[in-house]
Amino acid sequence: MSRAIVLVLDSFGIGATPDAARFGDAGADTLGHIARACADSPSRGPLALPNLARLGLFHAHRESTGHWAEGVAVPDEVVGAYGHARELSSGKDTPSGHWELAGVPVRFDWGYFPDREQSFPAVLLEALIAEAGLPGVLGDCHASGTEVIARLGEAHVESGKPIVYTSADSVFQIAAHEEAFGLARLYEVCEIARRLLEPYNIGRVIARPFTGDDAASFVRTANRRDYSVEPPAPTVLQKLDDDGGTVVAIGKIADIYAHCGITRTVKASGHDALMDETLAAMEEAGERSLIMTNFVDFDMVYGHRRDVAGYAAALEAFDARLPEVLDRLGDDDLLILTADHGCDPTWAGTDHTREHVPVLALGAGLAPGSLGVRASFADIGQSLSAHLGLPPMDDGERFLPPADTGAL
Repeated sequence: MSRAIVLVLDSFGIGATPDAARFGDAGADTLGHIARACADSPSRGPLALPNLARLGLFHAHRESTGHWAEGVAVPDEVVGAYGHARELSSGKDTPSGHWELAGVPVRFDWGYFPDREQSFPAVLLEALIAEAGLPGVLGDCHASGTEVIARLGEAHVESGKPIVYTSADSVFQIAAHEEAFGLARLYEVCEIARRLLEPYNIGRVIARPFTGDDAASFVRTANRRDYSVEPPAPTVLQKLDDDGGTVVAIGKIADIYAHCGITRTVKASGHDALMDETLAAMEEAGERSLIMTNFVDFDMVYGHRRDVAGYAAALEAFDARLPEVLDRLGDDDLLILTADHGCDPTWAGTDHTREHVPVLALGAGLAPGSLGVRASFADIGQSLSAHLGLPPMDDGERFLPPADTGAL
């Protein structure tokens, strides 16, 4: 059965890319720095990822950085094909990374709001306030989501003014209290903002709902929604859906691809719930199915918040459940584990980092061993296209063996 399962460990970079200095990220290494912090902590102990290691994670990291991650146990045998991929896209954001994984690099420059304070054009905010019928807005700055909600959440609840903020990414974020402001109302404001932002070429509008009674108890909920622009060309998801195949999007995948080429959307919150839904989809998915899951907490909860210990624990918890996926693989299935960018929790600031991403693959006639450096994330999209019986994508080089050795 020619199915594909793609697990995106959101932000799990494995070493700075050659162009990382252009982004201020020379020396970033999400995996390496987490491993070093664990090895340096007597109470914590080394980072333990035995199942990812057997797929070739630590070997891929060594090829990316030139050295083994500190303290890790290198397996005697590697059963997967492993490599590390560079990004062709112009940014280090979530849509660019995901679209390139699906065979469509972003070669244009996104729009950004670079000013740390008074970040947004006055004419944009005036239009949003008028069209959405708002009493005004709060924020108008670069901020961490949890910080800005703690700082301005009480004023938002009292005034009815939503909190608008951005970051180094191409994004316009709107935070509002689910009960005091209303979830449907927040989504409506985001839809208006999405339309108003078209001239600015901003990649995403993100609804950031939260609940709680005061600054000490405010917490973001699972009802986040991303409003992305559509990919600039058909991705492998779209091509498969158009050709009669099935695309199951789990987590925020559907939002990232602007719901283009999605057969079925499955929402879940938290890595265990996302894994449960992935396993359920594997039980149900038939021939020519693509299951794609984004494990967002690596990025949202641990990377951006610079929580090294939390990131390490989340990796180990993910690794512990990985055998459940491996046990459900069919003989002709293709499993790929990868990431969309880095978010080194030891790095300065709170933004993504420009890093290689792992390419760990199993099945579809692949022999264990090194895939080397991949010139583009699009090599994954090209390989998925080949495996699922689609015409070649315009970008990327497949790493699957020729069709006559067992791949479709």
